[in-house]
Amino acid sequence: MRLAIDVMGGDQGPQAIIAGSARAAVEHPHLELILFGPHQQIAAELSRLPQPLAAATSRLVVRDAPDSVASSATAAWALRNGQATSMGHMLRSVAQGEAVAGVSAGSTAALVALARREVGMIEGISRPAISTAIPARRGSRCYLLDLGANVDSPAHRLVDFALMGAAMAQCVDGTVQPRVALLNVGAEATKGSASVREADRLLRQRAGRDAFVYHGYAEGGDVFKGQLDVVVCDGFVGNAVLKASEGLTSMLVERVQMAFESRLSGRLASLLAKPVLKRLKQELDPVRYNGASLLGLRGIVVKSHGGAHADGFYYAIHRALQEVEHDLPARIAGRWQASSL
Repeated sequence: MRLAIDVMGGDQGPQAIIAGSARAAVEHPHLELILFGPHQQIAAELSRLPQPLAAATSRLVVRDAPDSVASSATAAWALRNGQATSMGHMLRSVAQGEAVAGVSAGSTAALVALARREVGMIEGISRPAISTAIPARRGSRCYLLDLGANVDSPAHRLVDFALMGAAMAQCVDGTVQPRVALLNVGAEATKGSASVREADRLLRQRAGRDAFVYHGYAEGGDVFKGQLDVVVCDGFVGNAVLKASEGLTSMLVERVQMAFESRLSGRLASLLAKPVLKRLKQELDPVRYNGASLLGLRGIVVKSHGGAHADGFYYAIHRALQEVEHDLPARIAGRWQASSL
């Protein structure tokens, strides 16, 4: 199995992306990763990998792509100049079937624009939506979309997001009838923007036609209650909710750890607290949820957080592998065709 990796996209530089890729290759013996970026720079980073990551270098294939997409690049710039970049090469590798999925930590605007052109959209879907899983109560998770690909979306696009999010929950989590809601400023029918109210009307009309349960409006806190599988919003709102939840989670884990350390003394108390803190960090650490899916494309493309370190990029690759396992684009296409009948 081959995945294509854009080595030049992250804020931490190629070292973090290559180390995360090497970890994925070590843990998945049948995985080969094609690394797109400046050949000499990638080769130098590969030579510095510590053991046991260095054991995976035979399955890390270097493809020279000297040009890269700047983090500040716009969609317009990417469409004019992005074809020769590491991101462009990565996406063409997916489009041409050389790789079964691609992963990049580069500019979101550039990635969405280039992916739409190079990989193409599922018939009937006009624009991709970025989605990721948010940890919720009772060990569950909720898919939130869109996270920044589409700002100020019209009603019909919010309905599209609902269908794609439901397909994601069905395919990846095996949820038979995902519980779907629209993010709004309140539960009352009169609240929210005109596009949200119209999307609510359209989704209620679809009741019984699609394999999901529509729960109406949800407020921000409902994302984390474990009572919803998919929450739909436009990209501006979704990105703000995601970044706020990541910051809050990191602060809570840090505060809980400080509380344990300040109130517990002695070796025994420390030993008792350690597994609790470890489990809490594992369940809530935003790093473990890194990797946002670009839904609606003909192929699998995953967007890693730009600031992700090696562990975070590893989890983005893991997300791509999950989507390959479930053949997500084909499942979404089939679901889309069925919903159109």
